[in-house]
Amino acid sequence: MSLLEKINDPSDLRKLKVEELPQLAAEAREELVRVVSKTGGHLGANLGVVELTVALHYAYNTPEDKIVWDVTHQVYIHKMLTGRRDKLGTLRQYQGLSGFARRLESPYDTFGAGHGSTALSAAVGMMMAREHEGKNYKVAAIVGDAALTGGMALEALNHAGHLKKDLLVILNDNEWSISKNVGAMAGYLNRIITGDFYNRAKTAVENILKSLPATLGEPMLKVAHILKEDMKGVIAPGILFEELGFNYVGPVDGHNVTSLVELFQKIRNMKGPVLLHLITKKGKGYEPAEKNPGWSHGVTPFSVETGAPAKASTGTNYMNVFGDALIETAKKNPHVVAITAAMADGTGLAKFAKAFPDRFYDVGMAEQHAVTFAAGLATQGVRPVAAIYSTFLQRAYDQVIHDVCLQNLPVIFALDRAGLVGEDGPTHHGVFDLSYLRMIPNMTVMVPADYEEVRLMVEFAAAHDSGPISLRYPRGGGPKVVNPDRPTAPIVKGKAVVLREGKDVALLAVGNMVERSLMAAEMLKNEGIRAAVVNLRFVKPLDRELLLKLASSCPNFVSVEDNVLAGGMGSGILEFFEQEKVNVQVKRIGIADHFVDHGALGILHELEGLTPPQIANSTKAFLATISKA
Repeated sequence: MSLLEKINDPSDLRKLKVEELPQLAAEAREELVRVVSKTGGHLGANLGVVELTVALHYAYNTPEDKIVWDVTHQVYIHKMLTGRRDKLGTLRQYQGLSGFARRLESPYDTFGAGHGSTALSAAVGMMMAREHEGKNYKVAAIVGDAALTGGMALEALNHAGHLKKDLLVILNDNEWSISKNVGAMAGYLNRIITGDFYNRAKTAVENILKSLPATLGEPMLKVAHILKEDMKGVIAPGILFEELGFNYVGPVDGHNVTSLVELFQKIRNMKGPVLLHLITKKGKGYEPAEKNPGWSHGVTPFSVETGAPAKASTGTNYMNVFGDALIETAKKNPHVVAITAAMADGTGLAKFAKAFPDRFYDVGMAEQHAVTFAAGLATQGVRPVAAIYSTFLQRAYDQVIHDVCLQNLPVIFALDRAGLVGEDGPTHHGVFDLSYLRMIPNMTVMVPADYEEVRLMVEFAAAHDSGPISLRYPRGGGPKVVNPDRPTAPIVKGKAVVLREGKDVALLAVGNMVERSLMAAEMLKNEGIRAAVVNLRFVKPLDRELLLKLASSCPNFVSVEDNVLAGGMGSGILEFFEQEKVNVQVKRIGIADHFVDHGALGILHELEGLTPPQIANSTKAFLATISKA
């Protein structure tokens, strides 16, 4: 029996000898690669924290002691060691293990998260809850170097240093987020790594000062103290953290599990806040991942032997279409610049960065700054395009309202991963943006239904000078043209496109729901129901003229969106007809008032009633109800 097979929870782990832990780590790493090769998921980050995870659970008394992970996409080994090894094959599958920490899943998952920079604030909260309740458990937070570019993490460090209570912050420094880390903080940490002379120098200075005779008197002691502080400021790698009130330890090899255990056992007894700086390697121990950390961040099923995807790519996708369209637009408009928040690869901007290096800005994992930075650019005639996942723009909502929309600045928001995204689950589903953007004054909200409309909308947005504008598109692929029988019409602000005529009911759809509505209309035709299909294109402003025209001949409407129903496109349609005092019947199809779990997209769309047959059946039932009234 392998060592890993003996581990059902951390109490079993702590029965092992320290000398056995390297073997356990090797077995866990091998199991990790085997499982993720079948399920897909976040491979590189998990490979990088194998030894760290083993050592933490060995040295700390979990779950009484609290371990808080940032982002939590690197908790696969943590799940292995905390009673979920036999379920790891269900990772990211519907009703299986989440790919992130989840409080409902295990008492060892102290705080759930799929966004970055949250762990430190949560850990400080747990630390002070301990103080309030008079308990004595330990709290350790693991935060990546990328997350330190987020203001929230720095706010928490500042607060923890002020409180001066026992807390361990583990800085997991691998120089990567999804893309290669950038910015002053990344450069600062890199200088720490390369300055390994520090600990020796610090010790030497301290020894010299200790050897000074007491007869030197108070003035000389003051000079000595100043000398020590000046030297510290020059060579101390952790001076930033020490000035924030932390006892800085490091940098330390994050892959030496026996040394980590010894270090954690010592730190566990230290008083006050401690920051331990670990140097790890993303993809550690699996050659394809080490060679290509960017690839290993989020993988589809792959061959263990080669790292090659199990299935060949099916071609282009919305992300790449957007990236290409932005490059073409930037060639025509020298004022266009692109902004990403540590997601150059994930948002399709990597090619733009190569084509226009002086017009590309990666601000790090800092969406709030990205939005206000874009606002500042826009005040001076630059046309900024902030490409941010729908779910991540939520992190900068105040900046969208206060810094962009209130001042009516022409910032372009490109929202990737809109709608349901599948296996990454509720922290990554982009199902709120139509609601949270539609309600803001001055904001224009566009939704392309196919690749050609992405290109047209990017071009339109770059020329749009009357305030902020957004376009959102889903993860993965879609049709080049949603209805080849009709030529693609130019984009006109607030104008929809009728893709199919019908007199019994009008299906009003946006984005990837347009193609599904066309399919549903064909099914309804076979049952004698003539359904019009309208590609709204704009959720705000709506095409008032077309809606009123349709209402005069066909007062039955079904709205279809992959957004929450609360405040979404359908709500906007209801509001419009109420304001116009037009008597119509409206059925809304979308996502109900709940968080959607993780799972394959096909399963999730069916659960939410968004498949073509379900759209057809819902429409038929709606019309039947009207006929009985």
